Amino acid sequence: MNAKSLRPFLRPMATLFQAATAFSASNKFHFPSLSACNGQMCVLRSDARINQFLNMGPHKSLTQRLLTNAVATKEDTSASSKTGHELLLFEALREGLEEEMERDPRVCVIGEDVGHYGGSYKVTKGLAPKFGDLRVLDTPIAENAFTGMGIGAAMTGLRPIVEGMNMGFLLLAFNQISNNCGMLHYTSGGQFKIPIVVRGPGGVGRQLGAEHSQRLESYFQSIPGIQMVACSTPYNAKGLMKAAIRSENPVILFEHVLLYNLKEKIPDEEYVLSLEEAEMVRPGEHVTILTYSRMRYHVMQAAKTLVNKGYDPEVIDIRSLKPFDLYTIGNSVKKTHRVLIVEECMRTGGIGASLTAAITENFNDYLDAPIMCLSSQDVPTPYAGTLEEWTVVQPAQIVTAVEKLCQ
Repeated sequence: MNAKSLRPFLRPMATLFQAATAFSASNKFHFPSLSACNGQMCVLRSDARINQFLNMGPHKSLTQRLLTNAVATKEDTSASSKTGHELLLFEALREGLEEEMERDPRVCVIGEDVGHYGGSYKVTKGLAPKFGDLRVLDTPIAENAFTGMGIGAAMTGLRPIVEGMNMGFLLLAFNQISNNCGMLHYTSGGQFKIPIVVRGPGGVGRQLGAEHSQRLESYFQSIPGIQMVACSTPYNAKGLMKAAIRSENPVILFEHVLLYNLKEKIPDEEYVLSLEEAEMVRPGEHVTILTYSRMRYHVMQAAKTLVNKGYDPEVIDIRSLKPFDLYTIGNSVKKTHRVLIVEECMRTGGIGASLTAAITENFNDYLDAPIMCLSSQDVPTPYAGTLEEWTVVQPAQIVTAVEKLCQ
């Protein structure tokens, strides 16, 4: 890309940095401190209700049909469960983002087609007309450039959200995320904070092909200095989005392309979740099943069968991929003494491998059986729908694994 083609990109970048400098130098604006936000942290709820996927079309695959039948946890009969409003997951992400942009003028969005087009999955729809082109900035197709710009904006006082149109594209910005985003606070001796959120869709979709079906959680997990979370419901999508924006650390928020159309009732009042806590989806006694993102619904489908067979599985959505919530995980292991990890990440070097190592190191004495891990096949995801399903863990495999563990 030559200098002439970059000129339209550099002008808004310069203006954005000028705005950041103005914010930092002025006493006109009052920004709440991080400690002021701590009082808004809420207790995680065990609510795994899911209505259905919308607009699935007539060609539903077996996997998609299973997802719509996922079992729920016990009904919450408290007064708070009777109030709220229903949102799809992508709408919940947008609502959280919009609330934070209204609350804090330093929050801005950077990425491809995030402006007047509203984003590839409409997470930023309607934000550009409301907040203007400088706070919802469309960029050229240059992930390394606009991710680096977002890191620079964070250094000067803004709180940018960088959208990767697909998580696979962020491999082009791996140098910026690793060598800059994760390390600048340390290498500057604490002079700079990098309050940036990197977010976007990933995971195995419906015949999106190998390059658009990547699970990159394990790629980024090894980077020192960043946090990682994965949303799985509209409720935790909004709460984690708000928490990530308010964090002083760089946060990568993983969204799954097949979960955007999940619908759930979320509270009308404001809430913010913790970036470091897992969610107890289903309490149980016989085996601990650890999972996250889309696999949460495969696990809950398997749990329906397991209960009918007399098993009582405990299901935990780990949500925080870095750091792990070893407090919640450890208490469950001490109770059940058996662990099954279910992930969509690759088996070799995946999240499950890191989680297995952490549990073995900290809770090995409480285990009555070896840890089992169900992961995706170590192959590029095929385009053919039937072959694609063969590469990903299915509910029947989860049932078989639990039966083997509990023998």
